[in-house]
Amino acid sequence: MKVSFIFILALITTAVFPNDIVTITGTISNATDKELYIMGDSFEKVINVNGDGSFSDSMEIKYNGSYSFYTRNNFTHIYLEKGTRLVITADDKNFGTSISFQGDNAVENMYWQQKKNIFHKGEEASKVLFSLGEADYLKSISELKNNVVHLFETTPFTNARFIEYEKRNINYLEQLHYIIYQKLHIFHTKEEGFRTSDSFPQPDPSIDLDNETDYYFSDEYKYLIYNILYKKILQSTEKKPAYTFALSLPEIKKIKSNAIRAFFIEYVTEELHYENPDAEVLYNELMLLTSDAAKKEELTSKINAIRSLKKGSVSSGFTYMNFKGGETSLEGLRGKYVYIDIWATWCEPCIQEFPSLKKIEEQYKKSNIVFVSISVDDKGSIEQWRKIIANKKLDGMHLFADNGWDSKFIKAYAVKSIPRFILIDPNGNIVSADAPRPSDPKLIEKFKELGI
Repeated sequence: MKVSFIFILALITTAVFPNDIVTITGTISNATDKELYIMGDSFEKVINVNGDGSFSDSMEIKYNGSYSFYTRNNFTHIYLEKGTRLVITADDKNFGTSISFQGDNAVENMYWQQKKNIFHKGEEASKVLFSLGEADYLKSISELKNNVVHLFETTPFTNARFIEYEKRNINYLEQLHYIIYQKLHIFHTKEEGFRTSDSFPQPDPSIDLDNETDYYFSDEYKYLIYNILYKKILQSTEKKPAYTFALSLPEIKKIKSNAIRAFFIEYVTEELHYENPDAEVLYNELMLLTSDAAKKEELTSKINAIRSLKKGSVSSGFTYMNFKGGETSLEGLRGKYVYIDIWATWCEPCIQEFPSLKKIEEQYKKSNIVFVSISVDDKGSIEQWRKIIANKKLDGMHLFADNGWDSKFIKAYAVKSIPRFILIDPNGNIVSADAPRPSDPKLIEKFKELGI
């Protein structure tokens, strides 16, 4: 009887578990990397790419919906359902027009790719769209939506559930473009005083901010509810506060979906910052709001870092490989101010700061300050790191962190995004854990204030 029970249990286990498995195979020609990535909500999978560009892997997924498919150079959204198989073929040099699908939900995935080609034609097209005046913008959005609706109505879908979700998703796409227009118009045209007219369409007030199905299915829905909540916060206060999303906590507490609540908590967590005077209060609120053990650990780590990053605190140290040979430690730089630039070879905003950094290094080359750039690249990118430094003729001191993002110094400063700049005094104490960047005039003001 005991053997029979174990046998039946094994049958149940093997019968249920595969239903959560997705198998993805295919070929990426002209791939420049040996890995590609599938990413979703609290999900990441690395897939190895063979020498001929082929790949194959299976993975357990927690939800049906939208996932991101990344190569080193390109990405697109793909629709995955539990228990399905999908074949993806693409040329990494001509990704957007070459990608194709076979297997389960192939038609649905091809539809998403075609829709992307209608609405998202690259940065330059986006700039042109959002630079349009209000009337022309609304006309363009109407035309784009009509094109998507036509595509939707003429696509021979095979999945009834996808059809139901996508109908709502098209509406979210339109609503999102209403709510982001003013902000992106100002960004692209630099017309700081621009405001949409009173007759400009507003997001549908009946949109449910707590629809977990749509959250997993639609990135448009995610960004829409983010913008709706953000706008609601701004309308609730006369003056825009420095830490805006902390005001959203009462709204977040109303949300029943754990996934959506966690989504909003991520934005609030960004405001758990050492310069936020209410950091301790915010930390306590967030700890009560989340039940996720990993998130609680992250929040506790962050508040501990904040407590240690106050001005005047002793800085964490480092000893890293130097581009010019040997190793350099922070301790060895005592006696001078140290301005640290944390960057990576793949980070375009980091590289855009180099010209400004070079000018400041030249301006202060005889002053009591040393400029240190620390790369958080993985060890496989050392040659690329060396190449960029040499080709761009970068000055200053260039170091390579010993363990990328997980390096002790990087974690001590709670670095989650780059570029990040840090200023340390001659005694090894923190002046600013988040100093102005080289292109910001406030950096020179700070140097003058310190008498550098």
